[in-house]
Amino acid sequence: MSYLTNSTFYYLLSLLNSGFVAALNCTSPTPKSLFDTLEKNLFPDKLVRPVKSFSDPINITISISVQWNIEGLSWDEKECGTTRISVPREKLWVPDIHITEFVDEDKSPKTPYVYLDNKGRVYDDKPIRVVSSCRLGIYTFPFDVQNCSLTFGSYLHFATDLRMIQGATSEEILEESRYVLQTKGEWELIDINVAPSTLVLQEGSYSDIKYFIILKRRPTHYVVNLLVPSCFLIAVDLFSFLLPPESVDRASFKMTLILGYTVFLLIMNDLLPITGESTPVINVFFSLTLALMVASLLDTVVITNIHFSSSRYRAPPRWLRVLVLQYLAVVVFLPPKKKSNRVTLHATVSVTIYVFVICITGNTTPVETPPVPLDSALQELKKLSRDLAAIRLQMDEHLQGNKTTQEWQMIGRVIDRLLFVFYIVFITVSFITIICIWTWNNSYAA
Repeated sequence: MSYLTNSTFYYLLSLLNSGFVAALNCTSPTPKSLFDTLEKNLFPDKLVRPVKSFSDPINITISISVQWNIEGLSWDEKECGTTRISVPREKLWVPDIHITEFVDEDKSPKTPYVYLDNKGRVYDDKPIRVVSSCRLGIYTFPFDVQNCSLTFGSYLHFATDLRMIQGATSEEILEESRYVLQTKGEWELIDINVAPSTLVLQEGSYSDIKYFIILKRRPTHYVVNLLVPSCFLIAVDLFSFLLPPESVDRASFKMTLILGYTVFLLIMNDLLPITGESTPVINVFFSLTLALMVASLLDTVVITNIHFSSSRYRAPPRWLRVLVLQYLAVVVFLPPKKKSNRVTLHATVSVTIYVFVICITGNTTPVETPPVPLDSALQELKKLSRDLAAIRLQMDEHLQGNKTTQEWQMIGRVIDRLLFVFYIVFITVSFITIICIWTWNNSYAA
C-alpha cells in the first residue's frame, strides 16, 4: 500500500429535494429582508434531512464542485433585489459525504460561506486536498501506470436515504481536473473513469460512486539517474572481455567494476520503490547485471588458473571434451583445430657388423686374420638403444602434456566466449524489453 500525496481535487454534490420549503416572499428588495426570510423559513430546519417522508431518498450527484438544489425554494428577483446571496455553511443541511481512501487530516482551506440562488441551488466550491491510499503496481517501474480510486459515499445514511449518482461526464471531469490538479511533477493525469457502486453490509447497503484516476509516472528522472549510469558500467564490463583472459589486469579491472557498481546501487537505492506486491523489472535487471559481473570475474579467475596451472592437470574427461570442444565451441564460433595429416613412422634397425682385415703380402695371397671381439661394440649399441628409448618416452610424455594443456586452455576460451555471448544476449533482451515497456507506456498515454 502506497500513498499519492499533494493531489488536489474538486468534487460536486447535487442535492435534489422535493417540497421541503415553499417560495419565499420578501418585504423589501434588500439583503436584510431576504436573509430574515431565509432565517424564518429555511435555516431552522438545517438539522433535518430535507424530505417530505423518511422513506424518500435524496439523490446526491457527484461532479466537479459542490452544488445542490432545494426543490420548492425560490424567490422573485425584483421582490428580493438579487438572484444570489452568500449564506453561512452551518445554516444549511449538508450531506455527510466522505472519501473512503482518505488517509490524512483534512488540511484544505476552510470556506465558511456558500452561494444560494433564487432557484434554490446551493453552490459550494470548497477545495479538498486529498491524501489517498493507492495500491501500486510497480512491476514496470519507472514506466508504470497506476489506477487509483476515490470512493465518495455517506458515513451514516443508507442507500434508502442517500443515493449517489453520476453528474458530469468523465470527459468534463478530466478536463477540469487537469486544470486544478497539483503534483510535485512525478505524476501525470491520463484519464478519469466513473462507476457507481453499492456497498452491501449486514445492517444495510450504502450507495457509493467511484472515480478511477489513471496516473502515469514521468520516467525521465529515473532513466537519467538509474538506467543510463548502469548501462555505462555494463558496457565497460562487456568490453573488458576483449582483454587477454590470462592477464591478471583483467581480474583487477573486473573487481573494480563490481565495487563501483555496488556503490552505485547503494547510492541510488532511495530512488527504487520499496512498496508494492510485485518486484519491479528494473530491480531484477540490476540483480542479474551484478550476477553477470560476478560470473565474469569468476570466469576470469578460472581461465587465469588454467593458463598457469593446466600443465599439472589430468586430461579432461571425455564428456567434457565432447560437450565443450565439439558442441559449445561451434555455438560460440570457436571450432576445434583440424588434426595434421602427417604420420610419424618408427622403425627398428638391426645392424650386424662384420670386421674383415685383409693383409696384402708379397705373394698376393689373402690371409684371414682372427676376428675382433664384438662384445664392446654390442654393449655400446645396447646402451645407445636404452638412451634413445628413454628420450622417446620423455618426448611422448611432453607431447601428451602439451595436448592436455591445449585442451584445457581451449575449454577455458570456449567458456569465456560463451559467457561473452550470453552477456550480449542479456543486454539485448533487456534493452528490447525496456523499449517495449516505454513504448507501451507512451501509447497508453496517447
